[in-house]
Amino acid sequence: MSFNLKVFRNGAYLQSSATLLLFFGSWGVWWSFFQIWLTSEESGLGLNGEQVGTLYAANSFATLVVMFLYGTIQDRLGLKRQLVILASLAMACTAPFVIFVYEPLLRNNFAIGVFVGILFLPIGYTAAAGLLEAVSERMSRTYGFEYGQARSWGSLGYAVAALLASFLFTVDPMLNFVAGSVFGVICLLVQLFWRTDRVPLAPGHSDHPKTPSFTEMAAVLKMKSVWQIVIIVICSWTFYNLYDQQMFPDFYTHLFAEEEAGQRTYGVLNSIQVFVEAGCMMLVPILMRKVGVRNILLLGIAVMALRILGSAVFDDPVIVSGVKMMHAIEVPLFILGIFRYITLHFPANLSATMYLVAFEVSAQVGNMLLARPFGAVRDAIGYQPTFYIISALVLGAGIWALFVLKRDDQQVVGDPFVRDPWRKTRGAADSRGSVDQDDSAGPLDEAPPERVD
Repeated sequence: MSFNLKVFRNGAYLQSSATLLLFFGSWGVWWSFFQIWLTSEESGLGLNGEQVGTLYAANSFATLVVMFLYGTIQDRLGLKRQLVILASLAMACTAPFVIFVYEPLLRNNFAIGVFVGILFLPIGYTAAAGLLEAVSERMSRTYGFEYGQARSWGSLGYAVAALLASFLFTVDPMLNFVAGSVFGVICLLVQLFWRTDRVPLAPGHSDHPKTPSFTEMAAVLKMKSVWQIVIIVICSWTFYNLYDQQMFPDFYTHLFAEEEAGQRTYGVLNSIQVFVEAGCMMLVPILMRKVGVRNILLLGIAVMALRILGSAVFDDPVIVSGVKMMHAIEVPLFILGIFRYITLHFPANLSATMYLVAFEVSAQVGNMLLARPFGAVRDAIGYQPTFYIISALVLGAGIWALFVLKRDDQQVVGDPFVRDPWRKTRGAADSRGSVDQDDSAGPLDEAPPERVD
């Protein structure tokens, strides 16, 4: 499915795109500077690396719990929006929570502040990200649009928010959280009043798909292939997030003579990077049809390792800025690749559970276990030596993934994938005839694919 203007007549695509744009706008306007706010002596809380690691680890634990609940409940809800409305309501309350509760507690009683934070942030943001992405991906298959095209609007929202954040932060960091609430209020209104009931369904899809039982959901944990994905995610995406969220912002801003100049430059660069990311979100599905899902995932891991290594080797602000732009390529490769891998090799009606458990939850488990010790490592040896360690670990994950990730014509339990139109018939036959006898294999869809997702 190539991008064309007809997609703008699809009400489900427009609603999904608006939701992702507003959510990532609400998150990005404060999250892009969150680590700087936590560590800055001048404009933030002045926390050290171990304290920041503790906070991230606690948030990851809470995110793990909320995300599992989000995934299992959303698969039973199908396309109903109750959980999305709950997340939007939390987003709308961001500023009051941070200004009157979170910041005072982190300053005066760090432990209680961390505990209160984990009761709020996962519901509105850290767990909600996976929820909204899973709902949007399911809508794309139900209503016939490319998920990457909708997700690109999320990247665009984050880019605009990051640009806005760079100016707000230097005035008053609390303005970033106020802007987050504004985006959240609009997102809540979209969920309450923008309906998609009359949008035509894609051929062969239902807006009321078979609801998986809790037994089916629990059976996911017995699949060997699920645990292979979990290990790959923890050893690649988790370590990458430790680097990108917990370490890189402060590392980058201190490459400049003046911290304020570094913060402003980081905000502008972050915005440019996410604008490019939005474009890549539209291009990666086209590339995926040429090279396949498995190769897209492997390429994403390779770019991760290369970017982290670049930050370890160079300390010139201009070169490091160029290294950061690799993030715009890596995120679409990995996010779109992992989504399509899951819907290809696992039952489609379990897509939300699979995405949240195999990808988002496993990433949070990794953060929970690794954030604090790696924060302590950073305190002990500095940023760049730590980056060498992380880069080596991600590279190792990529080498292991090369041997365990299934080819696109193996174990096709979900929606079949066809690379090129001329291979459609052959691809369908290969999908039905080349399935591994794996303990996670299930019944195959004998009908040939009608479209490429």
